[in-house]
Order: sequence, then structure tokens, then C-alpha cells
Amino acid sequence: MATGYVFHEQLMWHDTGSSADMMPPGRFVEPGRHLESPGSKRRLNNLIQVSGLARHLVPIIAEPVTVEDLLRVHTQRHVDDIRMLSEGGSGFAGPQAPIGLNSFDIALLSAGTTYAAMRAVLTGRVDNAYALARPPGHHAEPDQAMGNCLFSNIGVAVRRLQHEGLLGRAAVVDWDVHHGNGTETVFYSDPSVLTISLHQDNLYPTGRGALVDNGKGPGEGYNINVPLPAGSGTGAYEATFDRVIGPALRAFKPNLVIVASGFDASGFDPLGRMMLNSECFRRLAARMVAFAAEVSNGRLMMSHEGGYSEGYVPFCGHAVIETLANHRTEVVDPLSDHIDEWAGQDLQPHQAAVIDAAEGLLAGLRQRLASAA
Repeated sequence: MATGYVFHEQLMWHDTGSSADMMPPGRFVEPGRHLESPGSKRRLNNLIQVSGLARHLVPIIAEPVTVEDLLRVHTQRHVDDIRMLSEGGSGFAGPQAPIGLNSFDIALLSAGTTYAAMRAVLTGRVDNAYALARPPGHHAEPDQAMGNCLFSNIGVAVRRLQHEGLLGRAAVVDWDVHHGNGTETVFYSDPSVLTISLHQDNLYPTGRGALVDNGKGPGEGYNINVPLPAGSGTGAYEATFDRVIGPALRAFKPNLVIVASGFDASGFDPLGRMMLNSECFRRLAARMVAFAAEVSNGRLMMSHEGGYSEGYVPFCGHAVIETLANHRTEVVDPLSDHIDEWAGQDLQPHQAAVIDAAEGLLAGLRQRLASAA
């Protein structure tokens, strides 16, 4: 396997300011470090270098996307607002979306990492690829920054590649613990892109990610949400992949499989309440590799999203990239066995009920595909 890897140090310079976790400083809120800081991503990149995994990856150089690329997804007003706020040096571009000096240019580069990884896969330079993007993108709406996301990295990359004629049908599987609302909005009426979000029920943004949100117009049936209850573990996630995600991809047969790769479903994440360890992420990645081999000639790319445990994200991300590259290093996750011992890791009845309901959506997808054939 040839696995591409995209990283740029300047992505780590996106300044999210001072806060106490996600709370802006105030009279009774002591300033601290924002949770969306460079730490977890930089440490993941460092672990890739220290472990020797980097020697088994193909470096891919990213260039910033253009404003023209952004405007295939975002409104002119949104683009102008992000540029103006970035030039001002600090502030919030939307709900829980801090911005700093040069964040506009860095966000263009972040979308460019995702585009470069996708293009390398589609042109056959590599079999699969991982883009360590920052700021993330899956919450960014066409007209609104939110949830640490300024622009839709995946949306912008997909639309540019479709414009260039390199990509027809794409499938996006979002395993971030938060609902991929922005990605859903971008493609909600588009039957050329299947979007699947597997997330903690009603965590963020509240009111989004329900089972009934299944696409509209020409895109009806092409959006699938699996809102798992808080406390879901490896059993629930693996059952969702086997019973919902795999069958959906087999039915849709995309030209490219994309993963919105957040690691905030880990058991040590401060913003999620799920119970995954790095070995579960390794197994989920192996499933994605196998699914892609079945439906898209192995074409698979992953774009980094959330994950806020500075110490634990590197082990989860490293396990995933090892799986993409089919190369196991000597890295040992010191907490993986401990998480496996937590009660409730097996599939629970109330979790199975949600998966049953999501599985029921596949009939509608197959019907829409048959009608379009």
C-alpha cells in the first residue's frame, strides 16, 4: 500500500486564543488554553516521526485552495467575514469558532491539505491518504463558521475535484463524536455525495443529526445519521460499521471514500462521552480499507477533524495511519487495555435500537439508487 500523508507546520499556527477549555475568559473564568489548540495534532505528527512510520508514508505537499474554490461551497459574505476577522487579529467567526491573525490564510491551507490528499488518491499517486488538517471543517456551514471550523475542508475539496472532472460520486463517513452538520448541509440535496455521520446523540450542535434528517429533493435518502447514545463503546461502533456503513457504501459504489476523522469518541476526550480506544479506531480503519477495496478500487482518504485529548489523540491517529499504510510499528498504547475493561463496551440494547433504525434507512437509499439507474 502507498499511503500519502499531508502536514504543514503553519496549520499549527492557527491561534484560537485564551480560554478555559471552551469558555471565554471572564470575571469568574480564569484564562487558560483553548481545547482546539495545536497540541494533539502536533503530537500526532511527532509520534509519526519518532515511531518511524513516516518512512512508510508518501509526503504530499499541500497548497492553499483559492477563494474561487471556497465560493463553490460558501457564500461571499461568509468568506469576506472570515478574511476581515482574521485581519483584525482575534475574535469569534461564529458560535465556538475562534479566529486569530492569519487564520484566513491558514484555513485556506487546511482545505488545501484535504484537497491534496484527495487528488493524490484520485490520480493514482497513492492508494490512500491522511490529511492532518487544522482548523477542522465538518461544522462549517455555507454561511456560518462554528464549532472550531471556518471552512468546509471536505466540501471545498470535493467540489473542486468534481469541477476538475476528477471525481464523480463520493461518500463521506464522519466518525467524529460530534455531528458533521456542515458537511451534511453542503451535500443535503446532492445525490452525487453520500454523507453518513456516526456521532453522540444531540451533543453538538444540539438539534442536528437526527435519524429523520435523511436528505431532501434529489438528495433524499443520501444522508444517513446514526446518533448513538452517550456511553457507546466498541460494540456499538463496530455494529454500526458492519450493519449500516458497509452496506450503504456497497449500495452507493462511490469513486472515492472519505472519512472525516475525529478522535473525540475516545474514552479520554474532554468533549465527548464515548468509550473508544486506539485499537477500536484501528479496527474501524481496517473496515474502511476493506470497504474501499470493495466499492472504490481502494480509493480512500481521511481528513482530520476533532479530538481534544492532547495525550491520547496521537495513539488513536497513529493506529489509523498504521492501518492505512499496512505497517505496524513498535508503538504501544499504554491505555488501550484499560479502556477495554470499562463496563458497557459490548453492544447494549438501547444502542442496538438506534442502529436498527439507521439500518432501516438503507431501503430508501437502495430505492433511490434503483430509480436513478
